[in-house]
Amino acid sequence: MNDDALPPCPECSGAYAYEMGALLVCPECGHEWPLAAAGPGEAPGERVIKDSVGNVLADGDSVTVVKGLKVKGHPTGIKAGTKVRNIRLVDGVDGHDIDCKIDGFGSMQLKSSVVRKG
Repeated sequence: MNDDALPPCPECSGAYAYEMGALLVCPECGHEWPLAAAGPGEAPGERVIKDSVGNVLADGDSVTVVKGLKVKGHPTGIKAGTKVRNIRLVDGVDGHDIDCKIDGFGSMQLKSSVVRKG
């Protein structure tokens, strides 16, 4: 992130925030907040789920699987390029944050890091 794109501090509205690892820090008041919650139009503390290339995902989006996935009990698995429509974002187990139905596989959960929006 370049300095021009950094948001003001949510505590004191100071304009001189800087990155420190995965956090943004305000030198004026000392407030620290997560870098992920600092995107344009995002409220601090709002949970944001992004795909493998950084696009923000929402309920009802269509995504494409970007790498082949093994599926327990299924001989072929899910191939890269498989389209998945009408996803639902959930607080899943072990990082699986997308709930969906895939033709030929049924209902399952995917990690957002293995899909691309569109």
